[in-house]
Amino acid sequence: MSIESMDTDSMRTLDARARIHAALGDPSRLSIVDRLALGDASPGEIGQLLGLPTNLLAHHLKILQEAGVVERQRSEGDRRRTYLRLVPRTLAELLPSAFRQAPRVVFVCTHNSARSQLAAALWVQKSAVPVASAGTQPAERVHPRAVGVARDHGLALDEAHTAHVDAVVRPDDLIVAVCDSAHEDLGSGDRLHWSIPDPVRDGTDEAFERAFADIADRIDRLAPAIHLPKE
Repeated sequence: MSIESMDTDSMRTLDARARIHAALGDPSRLSIVDRLALGDASPGEIGQLLGLPTNLLAHHLKILQEAGVVERQRSEGDRRRTYLRLVPRTLAELLPSAFRQAPRVVFVCTHNSARSQLAAALWVQKSAVPVASAGTQPAERVHPRAVGVARDHGLALDEAHTAHVDAVVRPDDLIVAVCDSAHEDLGSGDRLHWSIPDPVRDGTDEAFERAFADIADRIDRLAPAIHLPKE
């Protein structure tokens, strides 16, 4: 089929694909995408990690956003901050082949009552790497709606308990902060961050379903990239 004979929808698809390829045709932008493939980050964190000046970073991010490769959302913790996240449907096949080794993964959120519990339960289904969850300000119990959405998807949180990060996290754990406030409260450190909106704030079944779907998608991407250390 020639370019001239293509219909409007086909041309739009080609144009969109061309923009994505063009957006990724720069080493700095590809490095940004690799960093965001397994966790979210603020523009400042990306700039510091890659050593990019502010004006050049803004240029690269604009191109990636216009191509639909990354998107921004405002922090639920510090509203002055924004986080960048990869748009999975745009780059379904673009993932690092092996990210890192870790003896255990620990999912952390503020109250350890919903997102981190769901993430840990999903992880068990996808990876042989041990898992735990914790909170920076743990609640007294796992949220009932989290228990309910887990049950709807064949997971059991009925006997799950909350715990503080100080009682759970070990020095060699891979920490995945699944909320903005926990990520910011934990300060600097080598960890991943998933900017997942707090379903408890909304309080509806739909909000918990959205959080579950977001976490499940991220688990699917992360699990193949984490391996137990070689003995």
